[in-house]
Amino acid sequence: MPDGTAIDYDGLIPNNVGLAQDLRVRKALETWHPGYIDWWKSMGPEGFQASQVFLRTAVGVGSDNWAKFDFVRMPEYRWGVLLAPQIEGRTIPFGAHKGEPAWQEVPGEYRAMLRRLLVIQGDTEPASVEQQRHLGATAPSLYDMRNLFQVNVEEGRHLWAMVYLLQKYFGRDGRDEAADLLKRRSGDVDSPRMLGAFNERTPDWLSFFMFTFFTDRDGKMQLAALAQSGFDPLSRTCRFMLTEEAHHMFVGETGVARVIQRTCEAMKAAGIDNPNDIERVRALGVIDLPTLQKKANLHFALTLDLFGNEISTNAANAFNAGLKGRYQEDRLTDDHQLLTATYKVLRPRDGGIATEDVPALSALNMRLRDDYVADTQAGINRWNRVFAQTGIDFAITLPHVAFNRRIGEFAAIETDTNGNILTQEEWIRRKDSMLPSADDNLFIASLMHLERQPGAYANWIAPPRHGIDNRPGDFEYVKIDP
Repeated sequence: MPDGTAIDYDGLIPNNVGLAQDLRVRKALETWHPGYIDWWKSMGPEGFQASQVFLRTAVGVGSDNWAKFDFVRMPEYRWGVLLAPQIEGRTIPFGAHKGEPAWQEVPGEYRAMLRRLLVIQGDTEPASVEQQRHLGATAPSLYDMRNLFQVNVEEGRHLWAMVYLLQKYFGRDGRDEAADLLKRRSGDVDSPRMLGAFNERTPDWLSFFMFTFFTDRDGKMQLAALAQSGFDPLSRTCRFMLTEEAHHMFVGETGVARVIQRTCEAMKAAGIDNPNDIERVRALGVIDLPTLQKKANLHFALTLDLFGNEISTNAANAFNAGLKGRYQEDRLTDDHQLLTATYKVLRPRDGGIATEDVPALSALNMRLRDDYVADTQAGINRWNRVFAQTGIDFAITLPHVAFNRRIGEFAAIETDTNGNILTQEEWIRRKDSMLPSADDNLFIASLMHLERQPGAYANWIAPPRHGIDNRPGDFEYVKIDP
């Protein structure tokens, strides 16, 4: 497998994995390509397939100058198969095979387990595109519309990344799995996506920003764990995907920060000091801060469910096999095998929530979730600086990890945002004070209107500090047909 950073753009599928010489895989991918384009046209961004969009396209996989920016119609975007450069002499960094040469082929005893990891990761990529396909019609600016479409095309390329691994290393089984990735649909009753959060609706732009802040951050954590894999092609694939994933979280973090900025500015101009004066704030045409908190509560809880059960035999088996490591495994200083180590796990006990020491191998999902929470909190802290800078007495906080859970240790209970266990009657009575109510969602929806003039922004969101690729404030990021 080539290990250079140059990308071959001569064929149908841009790549740096030598498809020109790998005729079997090239034929399989070229056979899959028309179905992908059909899926994109039917399930990708609705109403903008013919629009010229100012997108970045990878032209290398090095750390600098790896992408170029230009106008392109999305169905003509050059999706491809891109892997980070191969590390000479790389060894498996964890598990029972720690220290052995990294695998270049799939170990037979781990074939089913690895295929499952690829399929689950691959299924999330088209799902988010499907969830977001209607948002272009209510974009608050051409800048934001362009960012949405950039996220979408890169999620599409991440699907290509997993499909390549399935096609190359799993034969007929891989081809069947690749075909199924185009058949499932987000939210479909008969053929839904595999993970619950990817079957939820993304009905408005605040939901999109929250999704890219919270849920794409889960993507970062999962990709970082897979980037440690002893299966080298998967490690190299995920290392490059992380380069693109960073932009998705940037879109979410700065999007919410701009909503906060605009609300605070409007409150100050109107002389409103009380963030809980919701009716007066909403009358200004901006999103009130308690509703922002409730949206954060919702998306945080939905994303925590993506980490699965806190105690997981599957996670332990994947780690022991050397297929999926921990977040930043290469920076940890333990034995990387965890045969006798323990880890603290939260569990419901005797009407409360208690901490228990469990075998660290069984608690890998919990550890990854804890890493996620810490990473998320750092982003929340940056949001809260906006309040401090504008002089509004408010702060976004993360709810307790037991709040509104449907998977794992807390699925059978209800708590408030502080982790206090509630009866079902208390939950029903208090739910709308902690999660977006029907009225909240209707108000947010009422603000969602397309702003199509270059340099103009909807009233509920502030302009960004900088343009894309140093473009001026009135740059026409998307050329919408009349």
